[in-house]
Amino acid sequence: MKYEWRKQEKNLYLPKDEPNLITVPNQKFFMLRGQGNPNDEEYSEKIGVLYSLAYAIRMMPKQGYVPNGYFEYTVYPLEATWNLTEKGRQFKKLNKDELVYTIMIRQPDFVTKEIVDLAFENVRKKKPNSFLDDVTFETIEDGLSVQMIHIGSYDDEPKSFELMDKYCMDNNLRIVSNVHHKEIYLSDARKTEESKLKTVLRYMVCYK
Repeated sequence: MKYEWRKQEKNLYLPKDEPNLITVPNQKFFMLRGQGNPNDEEYSEKIGVLYSLAYAIRMMPKQGYVPNGYFEYTVYPLEATWNLTEKGRQFKKLNKDELVYTIMIRQPDFVTKEIVDLAFENVRKKKPNSFLDDVTFETIEDGLSVQMIHIGSYDDEPKSFELMDKYCMDNNLRIVSNVHHKEIYLSDARKTEESKLKTVLRYMVCYK
């Protein structure tokens, strides 16, 4: 039976439309860091190389190699952490050119450096990308976090952040990460009406 994160990990990926507190364990990711407007072509190219690597691992059995511990699964969704440059923080209105981000796609626990190296080799041969060598494979832990689902335009996210800020204040919590927040994209923005976009918003927090 295929492992589907939407069903098996609802607490992480399908939160309610109001803030709640969770603990996120260690997770493995392909990651790519950058700066600039997410509407630019470069951002799309970076997303593309992450998916190429993720699917290279997902499809290995069909290429004749079955990694130790492999199981059939649905590729995890795109995630990203967001912050602003020092210059960007000086503006009263968001300047997307000053955004600092790390985009990432989670990998199953069976994925090792050996498997990652094979994925890189595969993508380098079949779907070369100028950003491939900038991708890293890392294990990170969000730990104690406040999250909620945001439905609608990305530009309307501040309304949800206000709810999350109030929740943190009411529950004696503060943001601890060196990034402002994380987003998990449950919808394909190219195919989904803007008003129906579903995005998980997450703060990494600790008690004051």
